[in-house]
Amino acid sequence: MKVFNLPDLGEGLPDAQIREWHVKPGDIVEIDQPLVAMETAKAVVEVPSPWAGEIGELHGSVDDIIDTGAQLVTFKTITSTHAEKKDTGTVVGHIERTNAVVPETAQVFERTSSQNIKATPAVKQLAKQLNVDLTQITGTGPNNTITAQDVKQATTQVSAKPAADFEPLKGVRRSMMQTMVKSHQEIVPATIFDEADIAAWADNQDITLRIIRAITHACKIEPSLNAWYDSAAQARKLFTDVNLGLAIDSDEGLFVPVIEKAQNNSELRNIINTYKTQVKNRSIPTEKLSGATISLSNFGVFAGQFATPVVVPPQVAIIGIGKIKDAAVVYQEQIVVHKMIPISLTFDHRAVTGGEASRFLYALMQDLKEAN
Repeated sequence: MKVFNLPDLGEGLPDAQIREWHVKPGDIVEIDQPLVAMETAKAVVEVPSPWAGEIGELHGSVDDIIDTGAQLVTFKTITSTHAEKKDTGTVVGHIERTNAVVPETAQVFERTSSQNIKATPAVKQLAKQLNVDLTQITGTGPNNTITAQDVKQATTQVSAKPAADFEPLKGVRRSMMQTMVKSHQEIVPATIFDEADIAAWADNQDITLRIIRAITHACKIEPSLNAWYDSAAQARKLFTDVNLGLAIDSDEGLFVPVIEKAQNNSELRNIINTYKTQVKNRSIPTEKLSGATISLSNFGVFAGQFATPVVVPPQVAIIGIGKIKDAAVVYQEQIVVHKMIPISLTFDHRAVTGGEASRFLYALMQDLKEAN
C-alpha cells in the first residue's frame, strides 16, 4: 500500500475542498488519470494520479476540507510510477481547472537555517498566518515532516463543527472569509469620506468608466495609494500602471477581477462586461483575480452612501462609491439641486499618510466634477 498526499495546489494554499471524486476503492487507474476535483480559493483543480495501480481508500467525502500534505488517496497496489509532471492548466466548461504539481512523494520540503525541520511551503505559510513557531513542533508526517494538522494542533484555536441549522462556508465565500480575516489581522485601516458634484455629467454618462478615469488620474497625482506594502520587510512598492481590482458581486460570493493598465485601456467597458459574464458562469481565469494595485467597490449600484471598504493586502487602498443622490448645494450664489456622488476612501495607515490620502481624494473629486 502507498499513500498519496494532497499536494500544494498553487501559491501556498493551506487546504482545498473536495468537489467530486472521479474514482472509488477497487478502481484501476493510470498515471495522470484524474482522481478528484478539489476547490481552492477561486478555481476547481483536477488532481491527477501520480501512479498507476489499484485504489484502496479515499480519505474524505464530498465537501470535506483536506489540508495540504494530508492523506488523500491510499493505493492498494502500484504498477508503475513516473517523475514529477506539471501542466499550466486548462479551462474546462465553465470552471477553471488546473492540473496540480504532483511529485511522487507529494511533499516539497524546505529547511530552516540551522534547524533540521521539514515542511511544505504551504505549511510554512499556514504557520506564519497562525503565528506558530515551526521549531517547536515535532512533525508527524513521513520522515518527521510537519503537516498542516501539526500546525493547527499547535494553536489554541478550537475548530468546531457548525450546528445543524448552520451552513458551512464553501468555495468563494470561504475564501472571502479568509481574506477578510487576514485583512483584519494585518491592515491598520483609516477611512475618509466626501462627495463629488457631478451635475456637469451628460445623462448617458457611463458612471463606472468615469469613476475609473478619476481613479487613474488620482493615482498619477498621488501614487502612494497605488502601491503594495510588505509587512515583514516594512517596505512599499509604488506602481506606475494602475491595475484596478473591480469588485463584482455574485450569488457564490465576491470576485475581484483585475483590469490591467486601466490608465490607458480603451476597452474598459468590454473588459468589464466580459468579467461580469465570466463571474456569473464561474469561468473567469484564475490569473485575472490577482495582481491588483488598488481596488474599487461600487456598492452604490444597490444601496448605501458611505462605507468602510476593506483593504486587501498587499494593496494599501480601496475606493468605495455610494448611491448617487440629489442634494441642495450653493452654486453661483444660488441654492440649486445637483447630483452628488458619495466617496469612501479606506487606506492602510501603516503605508499611507492622512495627507496623501486627502490629496488623492481631492484629485479624484476634481476629475469627477468635470463634464467629460
